[in-house]
Amino acid sequence: QVQLVESGGGLVQAGGSLRLSCAVSGSIFSIATMGWYRQAPGNQRELVADITTGGSTNYADSVTGRFTISRDNAKNTVYLQMNSLKPEDTAVYYCRAVVWIGVLRLYWGQGTQVTVSS
Repeated sequence: QVQLVESGGGLVQAGGSLRLSCAVSGSIFSIATMGWYRQAPGNQRELVADITTGGSTNYADSVTGRFTISRDNAKNTVYLQMNSLKPEDTAVYYCRAVVWIGVLRLYWGQGTQVTVSS
């Protein structure tokens, strides 16, 4: 059983910062790409940032320069440092991981709410 557990969401004023964490647990061999997605009411779920095993990163244009994704392979954890938050960043943030368990499988976390007040 593979689980993704997110933490770090909450309410913050515009200009503030939050750090999201996502820990992967279960019977896994390794974790390939890990990433963060978000979904605001009425919108499609969209990529925020992702990171490969080798450390290559990819960011949405809307967060480039403000958000930083990182991973700790020893802890099977991915982080999203969010700075200079804007009300437009308000959404449910979901962790996603491509996990090697003999085969490659895609897993999603349950989501954590981030609300940025103006």
